This record gives sequence, structure tokens and C-alpha cells, in this order.
Amino acid sequence: MQHSATRILTTHAGSLPRPRELTEMFARLSRHEPVDQAKLDAAIETATRAVIGNQLAAGVDVGNNGEQSRESFFTYVQHRMSGFGGRSERPPFADIWGYPTYLERLIAMLGKESVDLLHAPKAIGDIRYVNRAPLQRECADYLRIVGEFKPGFVESFMTAPSPGIIAAAMLNEHYNSQDAYVAALVETLRVEYEAIVASGMLLQVDAPDLAMERHVSYAGRPLKDFLTFAELIVAGINRALEKVPRERVRLHLCWGNYEGPHDRDVPLAEILPILCKTRCGAMLISMANPRHEHEYRCFAGNNFPRDMVLLAGVIDTTTNYVEHPEVVADRLERAAHALGDPHRIIAATDCGFETSAGLSTVAEEVVWAKLRALRDGAALASKRLF
Repeated sequence: MQHSATRILTTHAGSLPRPRELTEMFARLSRHEPVDQAKLDAAIETATRAVIGNQLAAGVDVGNNGEQSRESFFTYVQHRMSGFGGRSERPPFADIWGYPTYLERLIAMLGKESVDLLHAPKAIGDIRYVNRAPLQRECADYLRIVGEFKPGFVESFMTAPSPGIIAAAMLNEHYNSQDAYVAALVETLRVEYEAIVASGMLLQVDAPDLAMERHVSYAGRPLKDFLTFAELIVAGINRALEKVPRERVRLHLCWGNYEGPHDRDVPLAEILPILCKTRCGAMLISMANPRHEHEYRCFAGNNFPRDMVLLAGVIDTTTNYVEHPEVVADRLERAAHALGDPHRIIAATDCGFETSAGLSTVAEEVVWAKLRALRDGAALASKRLF
């Protein structure tokens, strides 16, 4: 994994805007409606080439395929794994349900042509990795397309979900316990984790569950219950990564990628000791949104492993404000001073810009403007820190 050797590198959290045609096909696919496979493949190819070009033009150093080949950051597994079907009923988000007027506005924003993450399929049978073809094709297609760009990225990554977000959002109706369900997911995800790294890319494990589930599945319960869940998931991730070099893995967590109250979010200080047990070389943490911007202080002292890179979220992915480069630089400098080493900082976004097809609050043109601001802010911070 690259470090910021002579300047602060830039990256993002994974998902990028999808074209309308692709979004519509993914929405139908997620509902198990017929989709023209040739049209879908062609749309993915075109969209992937476009997002790679747009990332490079915006100054992204460590990039990916924008998740253009997936319907969402985790429900795509239903097309690669056995055992999923039916419809889950996701528990309410405690912060959203506490504000009825906001809830009404949010419901009005959700359109038919989007992938519904609140009612994902559930586990109704044995979870096994039965279709490796989409995974192999996704890796091969990305590497082929990115190879057309000279110069390309400093490094490439590909995302995969944590066992915890699947267990939390794709509810269990098959296994006799949550532990058993998580264990099955761990062994299944091992296939994807190892394949991504074997292809030459970094693996990013997307684990919003390690923060968000405190105010969803564990809302109204003692904090220790949630922390026990987090310990279970980190241990599971580590088992799935047994054969993967630690320095090839980055962990991404967040408190939910939506513009909501977030006043029920668990503080980073409560979960950081557990997160730091993950077998990863880098951690991407949201620090640009108004609820968590102050938590750069958590990295002072010896609270963060000395051999781990901090991918500092310094761009908010839920608002159409384009951050001023000076604001981005200030955030990076605060994080670097708290950590004590600017070489271990990489500038990142808080989360993805379209974590499920059709569900995005930031206009596409604004996304690229925000990534340019990320580049410019990282350049300013580099001048001051190096």
C-alpha cells in the first residue's frame, strides 16, 4: 500500500455516480425483473471507462471502478452467493425516526428507479459462493480498462462488504444464531477478499455496520451489546483475511451515508479500540461531516496503530457544497498533527457518492468538483506539512 511519501495522496470511498440507463437496469435487476444482459454489460463498460477518466482528471491518486458493475455496495452478493431470497425489513434508523418531518421528506425523495437497501433479500438457505464469474469479470474488466489510461492511478482498489453489513441488512431466517450466520458469511466473503488482492488491487472492506448499527440494529440497547457485535465482526473479518497481507487491506467505516440528524451516532472514541484490531493497513474514517469533524482528536497519542495509514475523510458526500481547498487542507493538517506523521495521511471522502444505484444526494458534476477540491486541498496541505 502506498504512503504519502512526498505529498498527500488522494482517494475516495468507492462508489461514484452511475448513468441513468445503468441505474434503471440495476433497479430492475435488484427486483429480479428481466434485464437485457448485453445492454447491461455495454452500459457497465461505458460507465467504468468514464468514471476512471473522470477520477484521473480530478486528480485522484488511488482509484477504482466506481462500483459501476454493482447494484449497490453489498446487495450485489445475492447474484454471486446462494441462500438469499425474500425481503428483509430493516430496523428503523433511530435518528431519522426521531424527526417525523424529516422522515416524510426522506420518503418523498426515494424513487422507484433506485435499489432499495432497506428491503434487501434475506438469508433463507445456506450461504455459499456459487458464481465466481461476475467477480472474475469485474476484476479483469477494470484492469483492462484502467490499463488504457497513461499515466494511470498510483494504485487501484476494489471494495467488498463486511460480513457485518450483510448480516445486519440482509436478515437471517436460516441459521440458528447470528454467530452462525456471520461465520457462514466470513467463509463466503473470504473468496472475494482473496480474489481481489490476488488480482493485484488493494481490498477495501466496507464496514458501515461497525458504526452505523449502533443506531439501527442496536438502537435502544446497551452500548456493550453493540460493542460485542463489533468485536464479533472484526474477529470475523480477520478470519476472512487470514491469507491476505495486512498491508493490502483498507477498512472503511461510517455512520450511514445520508444527510440526516445523526444525533444517535456512537462516538468514534467508543469504537476505535475495536477497529484498531482489524488486520488492515489503512482505515478510512468520516471526518468531514458536522457530526464527526471534531474526532480527529481521537488519533492523538497512541490511540492509532503506528503502522496504519489514516484515510482521512475530508469531503462530505451528502451535501452539494463544494469544499474550499483551504477547508480541505485545514482538515488534513489537523489530522496529520494529531497523528504525528503526515506520511501516514491520505486525503479521502467520507463515504461513497452513490452507495446504491439511484440513491445519491450529490449531483454528478458536483462530485467531480468535490474531488478536484480534494486534490487542491491535499496539495495545499502538502506544501505546509512536507
